Amino acid sequence: MASANMGKDTEDPVLKSNDEAVRTNSAGDIIPEEMEGLTLYEKKCVLINHEIDNNGMGRYQWYIWGLCGFGYMLDLLWAQAFGLVLSPLEQELGFPGNKSGNISVAFSSGLTAGAFVWGVLVDIVGRRWAFNLTCLISAAFGLGLGGCNSYNAFLVVTAFVGFGIGGNIPIDTTICLEFIPQNRRFLLALLSIFQPIGVVITCAIAYGFIPKFSCSPNFSEANPLPACSTVSAGTACCTRASNMGWRYLMFTLGAVTLGVFILRFVVFNFQESPKFLVYRGHDDKAIAVLQHIAKVNKRACGVSKEDFEALTTDEHSLTSATQLLGAGRAQTQASMKEKISIEFARYGLLFKGWQMSRLTILIWLTYICDFWGFTLAGTYLPTVLAIKNGAISLSLKFTYRSYIAIYAPGMVGVVLGALMYGVPQVGRKWTMVISSGLMGASIFIFSAVNDEASNIGLNVMEYFFQSMFNAVLYGWTPEVFPAPIRGTACGVASFWGRLFGIIAPLTAQSLVPHEGLGGGGSAINHILYLAGGITLGCVLTTSLLPNKALGRQSM
Repeated sequence: MASANMGKDTEDPVLKSNDEAVRTNSAGDIIPEEMEGLTLYEKKCVLINHEIDNNGMGRYQWYIWGLCGFGYMLDLLWAQAFGLVLSPLEQELGFPGNKSGNISVAFSSGLTAGAFVWGVLVDIVGRRWAFNLTCLISAAFGLGLGGCNSYNAFLVVTAFVGFGIGGNIPIDTTICLEFIPQNRRFLLALLSIFQPIGVVITCAIAYGFIPKFSCSPNFSEANPLPACSTVSAGTACCTRASNMGWRYLMFTLGAVTLGVFILRFVVFNFQESPKFLVYRGHDDKAIAVLQHIAKVNKRACGVSKEDFEALTTDEHSLTSATQLLGAGRAQTQASMKEKISIEFARYGLLFKGWQMSRLTILIWLTYICDFWGFTLAGTYLPTVLAIKNGAISLSLKFTYRSYIAIYAPGMVGVVLGALMYGVPQVGRKWTMVISSGLMGASIFIFSAVNDEASNIGLNVMEYFFQSMFNAVLYGWTPEVFPAPIRGTACGVASFWGRLFGIIAPLTAQSLVPHEGLGGGGSAINHILYLAGGITLGCVLTTSLLPNKALGRQSM
């Protein structure tokens, strides 16, 4: 039983009695109706859910939540950085304005590949290695970005940074959902609070480096210095030595990413997901993980191997909420052909019946519209704001300071989104409908005005509702898919979003003249119309989502 597996700690008779009490509260008080019509795997998941619930938000759960939050932070830490360095990079390296979208294309290409590869791998090789390797890859190539001396080199390294970053959100939401109690699911949405924190950190670092260490006259002023590659020798130009601000930013963000990797891999002893281990037939390891979590939380584990063995077999199960094939120990003895068949059957769960097919397709469309809008916003809004402020004689230092004020309220948007989870008649669905509508509307209004108050206020509004929308979307997505397909489902949804994150800047840069947005007349408005219009597509896709997609235990 559980107490026999706890080692020397169980020699204490008080701990033994606590162990029996916890056992009674975990496996002992499960309502029989909870087990009716479930497969063996799903019954084990019910036991795991009860054990995780009995832990509450213990130390281990808070560690997991914080480390997953750092993954969210890195996602927008880097995404925001490329928008902030675009103009000083263009001034130094001398690429034409209508090629400016290539940075976003390179980053989105890496994100797309990363979302798909890591999203699928997390359900095959497990959560642990994917959780750590994504940060290591991002840190290594992120540090390399500051040393790039050509536009092509910058694009290639950017793509590799994106490949590492791309797996963060699908992996982190999957891991967090499987380790926190069922009644704390709102914390999935609250994970997104780390995204505006990441944006604010990037903006604060950029504010410290870029205005001070940029060529003068800079890109937001009249007659900015040309790139040295575009003028003859002896002509005043923007040199590397006089434009180190963006490089300092890249080095610093790379160091932050490396720090997150060290926290995840060295400082914290992250355990594999019990549900993943059970699905793959490793019941002993799953019990060991649950015992480790209980030990970190200073309590006794309430589930033992004997509890698993006491469950009825698959043959006695009539139906299955998730219709899982080959889950459990049987697959460990299957042939390679049978294992491949099991994997394809697992992917087929995304389209198992009309309701699941509808849900999957609507989630894909929502991610497409969302990523299209915020990719363009992240890529071009910093430059648009700098140009608009320059037109009304506001300095570059003022503009970069404004970015901090613009993005900080996003944290409030995330908290509000998390609170809306439990509001009757609103909940997840209508929170997404309302916030996406207001996000798109703010972009359209921004295109029509230009003064100090509106430039800041409308950008605050756009990012506030973007943060609220993404908090609910990212937290809600893993809830509606079972554990064996959860990472894949989140990864594929992100894949489609990231893929259109590539198409968006390619489409947008065709609207930018050769000399860039600063000399393009109506080019700025065309970019804003494109971002705002597609963002409003989220209103339609989220309004069509099924109302009863949630409510049962996550398997």
